[in-house]
Amino acid sequence: MRISIDETSLSNGELYTILTNKDAKGRRGSLIAIIKGTDSATVSAVLLTLDVKARMAVKEVTLDMSSSMSWIVTECFMNARKVTDRFHVQQLVSEAMQEVRVALRWKAIEAESAEIAAARTNGTTHQPALATNGDSQKQLLARGRCLLYKPSSRWSDSQQRRAKILFESFPTIEQAYDLSMLFRSCYEATTREEGVKRLGTWYAAVERHREDFPSFLIAKKSIQAHEGTILNYFFDRATNAAAESFNAKVKGFRSLVRGVTDTKFFLYRLAMIYG
Repeated sequence: MRISIDETSLSNGELYTILTNKDAKGRRGSLIAIIKGTDSATVSAVLLTLDVKARMAVKEVTLDMSSSMSWIVTECFMNARKVTDRFHVQQLVSEAMQEVRVALRWKAIEAESAEIAAARTNGTTHQPALATNGDSQKQLLARGRCLLYKPSSRWSDSQQRRAKILFESFPTIEQAYDLSMLFRSCYEATTREEGVKRLGTWYAAVERHREDFPSFLIAKKSIQAHEGTILNYFFDRATNAAAESFNAKVKGFRSLVRGVTDTKFFLYRLAMIYG
């Protein structure tokens, strides 16, 4: 059996730990357990009540980078191989890249505010400098957010034009983007050994920019701490997509019933449909 473990919020920010069976493919039998909270001791105590043979039969568990989730898997599914979900890892690197953009945007906002104040003092109207696509620097940095998450091959024509202007105006963003895409390419490796080599290349690239991008250095250290379970991806290329898909169904169901007022009854309905 292959399962996923993840967390989701049902209402008012209350978190629940959800275990799903990947083999059920989102249909009946997908939901193994839904437990209030994310504390490892609390969740493990519930899962340990499950039949030990069933727990021993679990061969693979995909999870995020949370230490509590890792401990739950270690304690409850002794035979399972842990696989850190690639999308959570890529998100960490993407956030490091976006931090570079956000820092520059705050500087652009500060500069524009100073220009507006100066124009008022001089009794003139402030006219921001605009790029060839009509964006001011502040707008360019804000509107460039989404395109930085995608490889350049997936950019639309307008995104290609905006990216060209963005990178010419802010070369450090292009460097951060290249680092992010270099990490993304690690998952395109066909074998675990090739994945190790590509990850080593990315580590070296981050070290060369350690003074320029401290956020990438922090991401690198976190990835190194989880490297073993990250590289387990290359055995079967397993991800937490099934868990994320199930979470989306839960949120869709929650919207359909116009929110959760009776949590116990809502969980009962989930169990009846997906248990």
